[in-house]
Amino acid sequence: QVQLVESGGGLAQPGGSLRLSCAASGISFSTYNMGWYRQAPGQQRELVARITRGGSTNYVDSVKGRFTISRDNAKNTVYLQLNSLKPEDTAVYYCKASGMGRDYWGQGTQVTVSS
Repeated sequence: QVQLVESGGGLAQPGGSLRLSCAASGISFSTYNMGWYRQAPGQQRELVARITRGGSTNYVDSVKGRFTISRDNAKNTVYLQLNSLKPEDTAVYYCKASGMGRDYWGQGTQVTVSS
C-alpha cells in the first residue's frame, strides 16, 4: 500500500519560514520523481516545485529564490523549505510521487501565512 504523509504545515507570519516533509512508503522512493503542489481556496492545484530521481529541480516562478525542494532517499522523504513567506503562499500543500506510469498523492498539509 502506497502512502505519502505530509507534515510541517501551520501558521506563519509574513517573512517567516516553514519546512514541509513528505514521508513515502510502499514505493521504491529513489526511482520516483517527487513534486510539491498547492491549492488555494477557489483556485486550481498548481505545481510549486519538483525534484527528479536524479536530483534535478525546478520551481514555479512565484517561489524561485524563496522555496527549496530536496530529497533524502535514505529516509524516503522529500522536503520543501519555505522562506520569506507571503500571504499569497497560503494554501494546502500536497506531495506527489510519479513513477512506473503512476501518480500517488498525499493528503495535504495546510500552510497559512498571516500576521
